[in-house]
Amino acid sequence: MPEQVKQPLSDTISTSLVQNITYLHSQFSQTPDLVVRHFLIMQSGEQAALVYLSGLVDKNAINNNVLRPLQFEKGYSSALDNITVNIGEVQSLYTWPHVENAILQGSSVLFVNGRTEASALGTQGWPQRAIEDSQIEASIKGAHQGFVETGSQNIALIRRYIQNRELKIKELVVGRRGNTLVSILYLADVAHPEVLKELEDRIQQVDVDVILNTGELAEFIEDNPYSPFPQFITTERPDAAASQILQGRFAIVVDRSPSVLIAPVAFISFFQNIDDYSTRWSISTFIRLLRIFAFLIAVFLPALYIAVISYNSEVIPVKLLLTIGEFRGRVPFPPFVEAILMEVTLEMMREAGVRLPAPVGQTIGIVGGIVIGQAIVQAGLISNIMVIVVAFTAIASFILPNYDMVAAVRLSRFIMMIAASMFGIVGIIIAFMTMIGHLIALESLGTPYGTPFAPVRFSDWKDSFVRLPLWKMGKRPLGTRATQSQRQGPNRPKRVRK
Repeated sequence: MPEQVKQPLSDTISTSLVQNITYLHSQFSQTPDLVVRHFLIMQSGEQAALVYLSGLVDKNAINNNVLRPLQFEKGYSSALDNITVNIGEVQSLYTWPHVENAILQGSSVLFVNGRTEASALGTQGWPQRAIEDSQIEASIKGAHQGFVETGSQNIALIRRYIQNRELKIKELVVGRRGNTLVSILYLADVAHPEVLKELEDRIQQVDVDVILNTGELAEFIEDNPYSPFPQFITTERPDAAASQILQGRFAIVVDRSPSVLIAPVAFISFFQNIDDYSTRWSISTFIRLLRIFAFLIAVFLPALYIAVISYNSEVIPVKLLLTIGEFRGRVPFPPFVEAILMEVTLEMMREAGVRLPAPVGQTIGIVGGIVIGQAIVQAGLISNIMVIVVAFTAIASFILPNYDMVAAVRLSRFIMMIAASMFGIVGIIIAFMTMIGHLIALESLGTPYGTPFAPVRFSDWKDSFVRLPLWKMGKRPLGTRATQSQRQGPNRPKRVRK
């Protein structure tokens, strides 16, 4: 093959159709799914070729809306920008990098002999699954629709909830080898422009081969990558993403990922759920307080057991202390080793249940919890009290609505256990104060992570650990730094006295 075909003198498209197709074959070598369809345009009699990757296009659209009009209908104009095809999206291409990107993104590219301009036709049709309920965020009263792996469909799902022209989309491309489209959704008259600029700059600074999912992007752009606590909310529900956008936050949609990032967020945001606003405010408040209580149990209960048994047994009533001593009489391990052994066993059963198919995973959980727990107590390796502590801890961690926060709780629990084994209750207090200081110092896109408690913003307490009636929450949270604070009027109906 001639050297000038392999390496063109410039990135511009040649006027020779043969040279263009030959160059494409050299660039897409060992690509059996590359299809080159040669044909004559009926109106002008010009030679043309349609190039696409067979697995990324809708073949019915190509046959009926592209090839049929060009080959059998008299409607083709000599000007390429006025090409007559039954495709809604037609884009002109002038350089080879743009041609390659269009082909790899599922478009079909039309070359015409004698022209230095190609046309990218929107005939994308890659394999995709249907919209269905989220597997991670179960919905009780909310919508039963979850995001899919196509970014355009995810944006359409959000638009279904926010039908307003102020909903803007900022598109960025990340990746050297696989150009990943990242879309930032926000309300232009509500979201703070400085936060948008900060988010945009961080995404543009990401320099990797490809972004495969939202978790990778979050790790690249978060404020403190060494913190165990998540600084972005990851959601698979369009109604949850729309609710956060209406509060003044940003939704980051990553193409090919079924989840969406929400930022900036606060620590208390991970204890809120979109279903909280579908139930009565008193019930929602009780559930939120229950989640916070469950968070404290999941983090501190095993550490408190270790501290009380090992160092501070004087705080236990005498009758209870005798009962604990009776159960622990045959256990050969100290409380710390006992707790670590049970917690590691619990984590292994949890991971086994997640990775295995659903029916087998449920069986593993039941068999592991009953058989292994009973056997290990009868063998005298673990006391009954420790089994109860671990069971309460596991149940408490399941109450939290956000998976990323649950993972942070699991890691924090081990840190508290180590502190309790070294210094008792004093160690737990020191570790707890350190965690509080870390949460106060943490930020999400430059916004305080501890808001509305640090800094104190009493107006945001209406929707924090409690949820007041919706008609009392007339303003958006100050923690989102929204430029337009008012979000609703006085909605409480006035009583008419008779």
